[in-house]
Amino acid sequence: MPIDWTALIVFILLFAAVTILGFLAVRWRRGDLDLLSEWGLAGGRFGTVITWFLLGGDLYTAYTFIAVPALMFGAGAIAFFAVPYTVMVYPFVFVVFPRLWTVARHNGYITASDFVRGRYGSRWLALAVAVTGIIATMPYIALQLVGIQVVIAALGVAGAGWMGDLPLIIAFVILAAFTYTSGLRAPAAIAIVKDALIWVTVIAAVIAIPLQLGGYDKIFAAVPAAKLLLAPSPPTALIPYSGYWTLALGSALALFLYPHAMTGVLSASSRGAISRNAALLPAYSFLLALIALLGFMALAAGVDKAPQFADFAKAYPRNFAVPALFIAMFPSWFVGVGFAAIAIGALVPAAIMSIAAANLWTRNIYREFINPTCTPAQEAQMAKWVSLVVKFGALVFIVFIPLQYAINLQLLGGVWIIQTLPAVIIGLYTRWFHQRALLIGWLVGIVTGTWMAAMQGFTPIYPLTIAGYSLPSYTAFATLILNFAVAIVLTPIFNAAGAPRGQDETLVEHYG
Repeated sequence: MPIDWTALIVFILLFAAVTILGFLAVRWRRGDLDLLSEWGLAGGRFGTVITWFLLGGDLYTAYTFIAVPALMFGAGAIAFFAVPYTVMVYPFVFVVFPRLWTVARHNGYITASDFVRGRYGSRWLALAVAVTGIIATMPYIALQLVGIQVVIAALGVAGAGWMGDLPLIIAFVILAAFTYTSGLRAPAAIAIVKDALIWVTVIAAVIAIPLQLGGYDKIFAAVPAAKLLLAPSPPTALIPYSGYWTLALGSALALFLYPHAMTGVLSASSRGAISRNAALLPAYSFLLALIALLGFMALAAGVDKAPQFADFAKAYPRNFAVPALFIAMFPSWFVGVGFAAIAIGALVPAAIMSIAAANLWTRNIYREFINPTCTPAQEAQMAKWVSLVVKFGALVFIVFIPLQYAINLQLLGGVWIIQTLPAVIIGLYTRWFHQRALLIGWLVGIVTGTWMAAMQGFTPIYPLTIAGYSLPSYTAFATLILNFAVAIVLTPIFNAAGAPRGQDETLVEHYG
């Protein structure tokens, strides 16, 4: 595609503005960045409004902006699972996460693994939670690059070999630099700008594009009938549409277990800020529903049949839908605004994810197993270096591994991270489970889930069969049930065998 200079200039100006803001953020609510709690959690001083922007920027990423409408564009109504799952997750957050915030604040916990270490007195269970969080986060960071790659290509900036990846490398060098210097304050400050850009872009899109296409009735009339509704369940289905609802429920249970979501929660200034955000964040679910409709708009606009997008579509199958739609429907200057929103929307979560992964490595692997006598300054410095390694590891991942495989691998993220739910979430309410039973349940869930996903070519739904009846299920949800079953069976066995239970360092009053 030829370079759109107007769009490119607007894109560069907005990207430069947030870069400057990221470096200036070191002075915002200044703290001692030689302390991990200040660099990695901003001292836990974010109020309701900043937490709202931070969590919104954290959870609604460039991948959401690109992938949800791409799934609508390619597969149809199944993509709408993302809307009910984000509706279901916030009552869960409202009930559970103020409790987690309270016990973490009482005991100085920075990660979910810190809580598991303190609750169960098991460094190995804490290690399992930490490793799971880091591994599940890596492809998630890498997939933020998909959004940046697609919009850079759509602007006409492309080349052969490493020159084609040079703009992406420059963007992540900038990200690495301001994350290193400013810590969590940088993505928090940028999240405000990012969310404003995305809200403006989406609202303009859902008003202006339907006007050009003749209204929503014409849009839905142009969508193939097979994509408007879920495929009907077969006669042998044990529960109708089980694949759809387990995908939504499993995704809801997994979302806030990701380290970047935990980091956003634990950076809040009070448990009230968490509760208020659980009530306010469904506004983003409304936004997500609007974003999903962009996939149907792209179908109605016929971007898949437009010859000017043929090479673009070949390079980025389905993921080209939203950028092509914007190019077809908006003037160049607004294309630059929309593409900047997508790219900046990749920087914010990628920064938080790398910080969260660095927190886990430093607190629960480096300090616990490698250098137990490290000073607070050494701990913070280690986290800063690891945040760079994680970001550039993700960059190498996306540059050298075929893109389609990277996208499929992300589906494993939910399968892996949901296996930490029994230890983290159930541990907030009861210590009935034996830590060894939880560790074995986690291992069974991880191994079985990875195998099931691989057997299905890394697609999210596994076709379970029970007594001749089909029960398609999201792999993460099915293996979570197996994880629980193993832990429930083994706990009485370990208790009867007299296996020692670790010391619980938390107190009842710590939970609020």
